[in-house]
Parts: sequence; structure tokens; C-alpha cells
Amino acid sequence: MGHLGGTKRIGVLTGGGDAPGLNAVIRAVTKTAVLEYGWSVLGFQDGFEGVIHDRWVELTLDSVRGILPRGGTMLGASNRCNPFAYAAPGDPEPRDYSATVLERLAQHGLDGLVVIGGDGTMTVAHRLHGLGVPLVGVPKTIDNDVRGTEVTFGFDTAVNTVTDAIDKLHTTAESHHRVMIVEVMGRTAGWIALHAGLAGGADVILIPELPFSLDQIRATIRRRQQLGRHFTIIVVAEGAAPAGGEAIYEQIGPLPYQRRYGGIGEWLRAQLAETIPQEVRCVVLGHLQRGGSPTARDRMLGSVMGAAAVDLIAAGTWGYMVGVSSDLAGHRPHAVIPVPLAEPSRGPRLVPVNHAVLRAAREMGIAFCDGAPKAE
Repeated sequence: MGHLGGTKRIGVLTGGGDAPGLNAVIRAVTKTAVLEYGWSVLGFQDGFEGVIHDRWVELTLDSVRGILPRGGTMLGASNRCNPFAYAAPGDPEPRDYSATVLERLAQHGLDGLVVIGGDGTMTVAHRLHGLGVPLVGVPKTIDNDVRGTEVTFGFDTAVNTVTDAIDKLHTTAESHHRVMIVEVMGRTAGWIALHAGLAGGADVILIPELPFSLDQIRATIRRRQQLGRHFTIIVVAEGAAPAGGEAIYEQIGPLPYQRRYGGIGEWLRAQLAETIPQEVRCVVLGHLQRGGSPTARDRMLGSVMGAAAVDLIAAGTWGYMVGVSSDLAGHRPHAVIPVPLAEPSRGPRLVPVNHAVLRAAREMGIAFCDGAPKAE
């Protein structure tokens, strides 16, 4: 596969859901490949669907100009195309298209492939590398739950969006003495709820890693009333669940990560409305958290990770993704590390029950209303 002795040609695709900062990665991959190494770049459209159905565009310095501040992805994305179990139009049921992927990459003479996506996409990339595909990964998700990296681009923008919403809900909750429930994304991980809840001054934060008690939530609301605080802001992650209960989701595929979470906010509203005198309202932020222009931090992360992915290709370091250590998360340089793709394939990165942000929130009086914590 590839050009022997000639100019290298690499491909790039964006799998899974969209996230602010994807265009920064595409831009960095293209500019680094062209300017630093003199390579050409092909962009597959709509994730692995573009590989299977041969939909692609040539990426040049001109085509990536002006995309840095744009949300989403100029290449399009698909979170329903696992090439090992994909139902193409006309297929009666999902089947294995991995051989088609290998044929397509060889057809285009690609010397390497940059796969951008979350833990599901990284798992697919790991399996394709096992079949001999020369590729590297760039972890992406607003959920910040990819194992092997301290932070993913898109997370900072999502947290800022949620924090802004909580700020706005504070004023109406206080004016009308309401309990306001804010349901946020995150699947099985509570990173968005934890960070935005702390940044937005929430009174209660409910995350999947800490099953909650309805009685403790009610007690927290009553205690606030006794202190003269006649409103309560509750931030709940979409994958949170009561102790002894289950998260609310719709299974959209056979794999564990193929779940569409949502509904816990309305369930919680109904439960509380039956037992407390205050009016209870629920706001589901949904896909607002995925949209909008990426923050400066996500543009920086996307750019650094995209350039590092091309460097891995130049070094022939296949089967790895670009990870970020805690140093870069703390704004220190030289913290990009290669992480074996087997690592994110182990499952999502959850919030440790002794995490510094979680401890700080507890010490500041934010209630988690938790029962027995889950072990990661």
C-alpha cells in the first residue's frame, strides 16, 4: 500500500459524533503534511462510510483555509458506520466491510490514514490496524472519556456551553423559587456534568460514577429552603442513575457504546415534583453542547494533536493514537504522547471517585447525593 519512493499520500477521516475542534485537526493534518513533509492529503467524507462508498475530497492549503473557527467537521461524520458490522443501503442486515476498507485504501495508494474519533472509532481503528492498515488515531469527544488521554478536544467548548446555560438558569430559578434540572451529555462518564456543574455553581451534581439517592436530593432541597435559599440547580449527566436502578437509554446497536442516552432529567423532575412543594423544571441541553465555534483551547488542542498525528506517520509509528498527558492539560509544553490503540479499546475513561475536581466540589458544599461509588 502506498507510493514507493514517491511523494507520500495520506488520508484522514472523522468518525463518530461531531465535536468543536474537528476542523482544527483536519487543518493541522493537512498543513503539516503539505508544508512540513511535502505530502498530499485525501479526506474521506462521513467517516468510514466515505471509505466504503468511495466519497472523498482532495485536501489542500486552500481547501482548509478559514475552517479553524468553524464547529463541526468539513468532512462530515457518521456515528453509525462500524466497518466490521455495517448495513449499507440495500443490505438486509449489518455485514463485515473491513475488506472493502483495505481495498479502498490500496486503490487510492495511501501510505497512511489518520482516524479521528472517540473510543468506538479508536476501537475500530485498533481492529483495522490488526489487519495491516497503517494508521494513527486522534481522540475526539466532548465527553472527555477516551482512555489514554487526559483531555480531548471538544470538551472545553462543551463545558463552556453548559456553564453559560447554568448561569442563565440561575437567574430564572432564583426569581421563581424553582428547582431547575439541567441534563447534560457524557454517556457513561460524568466529566461534563462535574466540570460545568462546579464552574456554574450548581447545588447538586449527579454523575454516572456515583449512583444517587432521591431521598438525599430531597433533603438537600429542604436544607437549602431552611437556609433561605428557595431555589436549587441540579446538573445531571445523561448516564446517571439512582442507586439500585439503571440509566435511561435506547440501544441503537449491538455494541456497549451504541447507546443513545437521555431521559434522566425528565424522570428526576417527575420524581421530585411528587414530593416537594417547589415547582420543578427540566432543561435538556442536548446537541447544543456539540455545536458552535470551538474555544481557543480546543483549537489549540486540535492543532497540536493533528500535527502530532502526521509526525507519528512520518516516524512509522503505526497503531497508536495521539494522547495528551496532564502536563499539556495544565498548559505546559511537550506533553503529547503516543498511546497504543489497545488502550482506548479497553472502554471509557470514567471520573475517579477521588478526582481533584470532585473533591473540591464536595468540600465547597456541592451535593452528589451518592450511594456506593462505582469502581473504575
